[in-house]
Amino acid sequence: MSSILQSDLMKRLETKNPRLYMLSQLFANREVLSQALKGFAASGFAKHKGLLSKLLQLRAEENPNRVGLIFENGRLYPDEKLTYAKLYANSLRLAHGLRAEGFKPGDKLALVMRNHPEYVYALAACTMLGTVLVPIDPRAKGEKLAYQLADSDARAVVTTADLLEEVETAAKNATRLEKIFLNLKPDADPALASRYPTINEMLEITRITEPEEPMGNPAQPVQIIYTSGVTGNPKGVTLDSRRNAMYCLLGYLVWGYRSDDILYTGLSLAHGNAQAVTLFPALTMSIPAVISQRFTKSRIWDICRKYGCTTFSLLGGMMSGIYNEPPRPDDADNPVRVVISAGTPRAIWEEFERRFGVKILEWYGAIEGGFAYKPIGEGPIGSFGKPIPGLVEMKVVDENDNEVPPGVTGELICRMLTQSKVDYYKKPEASEEKTRGGWLRSGDMVHRDEEGWLFFDYRKGDALRRQGDFIKVDLVERVIGEHPDVSEVCVYGIPAASGAPGESDLVAAVVPFPGREIDPSSLFQVAGEKLERNSVPSYIQVVGEIPKSPSEKHLYRLLKEAFRPDADNVFVNPNP
Repeated sequence: MSSILQSDLMKRLETKNPRLYMLSQLFANREVLSQALKGFAASGFAKHKGLLSKLLQLRAEENPNRVGLIFENGRLYPDEKLTYAKLYANSLRLAHGLRAEGFKPGDKLALVMRNHPEYVYALAACTMLGTVLVPIDPRAKGEKLAYQLADSDARAVVTTADLLEEVETAAKNATRLEKIFLNLKPDADPALASRYPTINEMLEITRITEPEEPMGNPAQPVQIIYTSGVTGNPKGVTLDSRRNAMYCLLGYLVWGYRSDDILYTGLSLAHGNAQAVTLFPALTMSIPAVISQRFTKSRIWDICRKYGCTTFSLLGGMMSGIYNEPPRPDDADNPVRVVISAGTPRAIWEEFERRFGVKILEWYGAIEGGFAYKPIGEGPIGSFGKPIPGLVEMKVVDENDNEVPPGVTGELICRMLTQSKVDYYKKPEASEEKTRGGWLRSGDMVHRDEEGWLFFDYRKGDALRRQGDFIKVDLVERVIGEHPDVSEVCVYGIPAASGAPGESDLVAAVVPFPGREIDPSSLFQVAGEKLERNSVPSYIQVVGEIPKSPSEKHLYRLLKEAFRPDADNVFVNPNP
């Protein structure tokens, strides 16, 4: 890149997006800056159009027949390989279809479905029209789903046949919801098209010209993404295209993707991780991405081998699930070089790398903001890294906001130097409280070492203490998860039967592998042999699945609600 062109780009960057300008300045003496600026120039963001639609347009113009995204459908029906030309053309078709349905700037369109191409079409179409996409975790049911449809003021919702019944029930309590659109996939009953209008009809529109009024304001909301709702009703975080532009640069500046990489994710596109680590970097850097309908711990390595995937993204609970799979001789025979993980359990970190022949790049972030990462080969195992100097500032504080010394646990608070507030949709008081004093309150209890490396301890209010000892949950989960009958495990606490203030009795919720049964006595025996006495669970709770949030966090609140000491699926430790 010529110095004149680079200087011009930097001036535009500083004027139009100070946040990206500050980020780029941190890498001013690195060759990677040149690559990042080239990617930024190609993104079309400086023209202030809808970012994703512009990305797709440019990719389609440059290399229309190149496959950009592959949607992996398991055994349901053949995988869908999408060229840039098809991605862009179908996004335009959907934009025209939505406009014909009366959608206008500011209207909300909800999506309740697993990972399908139509998610990408819908997000791009919304950026063209100035409408707002509301992606909702496809596992949301009942009151939680109804709450998000109502709270977001969604005018319409797009769903698939497998989730239609849940959406129909939830829609009854969403007063602003006018219509349900079906996204009919090959495994659905075609007769459903007589009950509801379909996205499929919109994608048959022959006119694929640019909409007459493309979005021109990058500060205009493009998505409302809901938080996990681990402790209560989730809150909708309003995001604009500038956040997506940040995602575009991460592939160059943090993830370290190469031109020959092939990305993979099984995380829901309704979650910021899949967008930040996979979707936007892939489209920006013109490298392929494989996206599964849902996360699969048993097939992940086979999928990566099939498509030659060199890197994939994980969250902590997912990594434990993969690790708990029975060892295979070919575990390390795979093309993956880097696993980008948020929440790697310390107890399995090094063994995971050794067993599968990969390196872990650990990071930390939240949809509200804040970012830290630990580059490969730097810092101590178990740390989630450090913030990027000059862009993110982080402190560990006590209940009075006094910074605590190294080794002492406190709440992590942070601030992006160009972001001072969080915009929770229709919740100004919660927004103000989240950034009280100009600092984002994470709710994560962490500590740092003498060199500033940060370590996660527990969520605020969720510390597990037993007879004075703090329990290392990841170690308990590792020991139980290594049992050959256990597919998944989630350890949580309930108020101690002793009544001791602040203390907990431990419950290990376990899911058996298909075709196997849990022998509770065997689990108690293994735990007693490999764990300290205080870390041995008081109860084993056998469940069909571990409920999870869109970010794969264990929703132990739901497990707690279903727990009863005398329930048929609960077993008491005979040697407490």
